[in-house]
Amino acid sequence: MTGTLHLIPAPLGPGDTGQVLPAPVLEQVRQLRHFVVEHAKTARAFLKGVDMPVPLQELQLQELNEHTRKEALPALLQPLLEGHDLGLISEAGCPAVADPGADLVALAQARNIRVRPLVGPSSLLLALMASGLNGQRFAFHGYLPAKEDERRQAILQLEKESRRLRQTQLCIETPYRNQALFQALLQHCNPATRLCLATDLTLTSESIRTLSLGEWRRQPPPDFERRPTVFLLLA
Repeated sequence: MTGTLHLIPAPLGPGDTGQVLPAPVLEQVRQLRHFVVEHAKTARAFLKGVDMPVPLQELQLQELNEHTRKEALPALLQPLLEGHDLGLISEAGCPAVADPGADLVALAQARNIRVRPLVGPSSLLLALMASGLNGQRFAFHGYLPAKEDERRQAILQLEKESRRLRQTQLCIETPYRNQALFQALLQHCNPATRLCLATDLTLTSESIRTLSLGEWRRQPPPDFERRPTVFLLLA
């Protein structure tokens, strides 16, 4: 019998883990001894906050991140093949969504290993829920190009598709480049297109605001430098 791959959501920022993860999820995490994590240091901090019943030194943590080679993935599944349950933890939010853990989940599915997603915070869905934009049709595009001309083309295409399909377009940016993406949206989008900025979701500093681009142009610049933000666009 193979073990089960548990997909463990992590908080979106500092704070009380018990405020964002349900008690049954925390109890499941406490039962695990084998983990695949994006970065061991932050994973240990998360597990410490979960109040593991055994010393952290007794846990097996293997890393899976953007530097992990494809050929290294099968070895990460070895505890499962030996009958142990395994927890997959991303840096923040839900594993395998805009996250390198997706490759491990795909391999587990190909090997007929049970995959069990656990309930926890998803910045994308939380942002969509609070945006007031179309929650029936939406698409997530990850990071837009950093080069100015390529980013302009991507923004224009997203706005065109949003208008044609009545589809909410979601994207994210490295926090220190939030302002650059915001200014590009102000510059290239139609004034009637609506933009939601969802910043620091689930944290005490949370801010979620939806305005047309014309209205955003008349507002003081948002204070979201170096703060994780989801951008949502609806033309």
